[in-house]
Amino acid sequence: MRYVELLYQGQSFAMNVHQVSFTFRRSMKMLRKYNLSNEKINRFTAHSAIVLSFLVALEIVIMISPFAAFFYAVFNPFLLALNQSSITRWLTAFFLPHMIVPPNEVLVVIRVLGSIFFVMGMLVFVVCAAQVYLGKLLRKGTTTKGLYVFVRHPQYIGLAVAALGLAIMWPRFLTLVLLAVMLLLYYVLAGDEERRMKNRFGESYTAYQNRTGMFLPRPVERLLLKNPESKKRPGVVRVAGVFVIICVIIVGAGFILRAYTVHHLPIRVIQGVDVVAITTEDTAIAADLVPAVLEDSLVAANLASLTGGGHRVLAYFIPIDYVMQGMIANTGDEWKLFQQHKTISMITDFVLHPFAHLTGGHAHHMANVQHGQEMYALPAMKRRVIFLEVRGDGQQPASPFDDFDVNVQRIPLFFVDVHLHTAEILQVKDTPGGSGWGTVPTPMF
Repeated sequence: MRYVELLYQGQSFAMNVHQVSFTFRRSMKMLRKYNLSNEKINRFTAHSAIVLSFLVALEIVIMISPFAAFFYAVFNPFLLALNQSSITRWLTAFFLPHMIVPPNEVLVVIRVLGSIFFVMGMLVFVVCAAQVYLGKLLRKGTTTKGLYVFVRHPQYIGLAVAALGLAIMWPRFLTLVLLAVMLLLYYVLAGDEERRMKNRFGESYTAYQNRTGMFLPRPVERLLLKNPESKKRPGVVRVAGVFVIICVIIVGAGFILRAYTVHHLPIRVIQGVDVVAITTEDTAIAADLVPAVLEDSLVAANLASLTGGGHRVLAYFIPIDYVMQGMIANTGDEWKLFQQHKTISMITDFVLHPFAHLTGGHAHHMANVQHGQEMYALPAMKRRVIFLEVRGDGQQPASPFDDFDVNVQRIPLFFVDVHLHTAEILQVKDTPGGSGWGTVPTPMF
């Protein structure tokens, strides 16, 4: 009897051990599955964030496309929310010239570099991506040729350089912050990819790691990093610290460039009005024509309550057919670029010929034009002056440069068309509130 009882207890114990073992194996299997799923979620989140960052950076393309209304229906409330507070308003501001010709050689070079970075970065990405996916298709294993001889992630380098080019071409501060976020995500994704590649290819991939750099050639990494061979994953605090440093450097550079740009704008104060021309060449012409505009009785009446008394008036002196005028004020449907259905041609011209769209209206193109009524009616013979009221946030701007401060409001009032040679006032017309894009924060220089 005692033997039977012990046998029963032994069987029960064995069954319990088997059940515990089964439950443990099942739990571990579920945990591994969860971890794998979690890694996939992390990779998906990182890729989605990068796509979103590029989408925001590509605002420059979307805003001149027929999809602008749909895009800004989602994005503009976010921009307006940032614009409500002086703490976050700088994110919607711009730090380099976008709608005027860069006024000196330094800013010209920076703008040209923007196009070069974008084109070269996208070219590197496309070539390297084709190399990787062709290798997968032909089952050649790890890609170690071309740029992969020097660095392990040239695709991410290409995308980062292209993103820097985009930030220069569409210089909203928000794109700089997103550039820093993208750099962090590229690092996270690169580390994840390397762990998976090492698990799959073992020692051969370890040997490849030892002779190449992650993002920079190996000799450069050895100079910059204390221990580039370290395989230890950096902690969250360290990664966060590096991210903050990158943000401070990138955004700080943006503020320096903004201050430099504003203090080199072609601004001239004419009878109490701060006049900015699209090109430095037009500044002298503005000095001759704007006084005649200000003497017009209708113009004088419109400005009577604003000039003096602490108010500042800003006026843009532009060709009558200046293509970017919709960003200053709503001067007509023909200057709402998203309604012109020329997105591809405009963006191609913008990348490959950075200043053609800014200077085109200044060219007279009169080689075969006879003097007389035909020449008189040419758009090249006319200028448009767009007047805006400048309101400070708490205190009024004290100088013309303050007109472009992050925390001031620029409110479109009206525009005047004037003939270039006769100084005849052709029309005076009020403008609705906002720009051609409504309430979307747009460039002011």
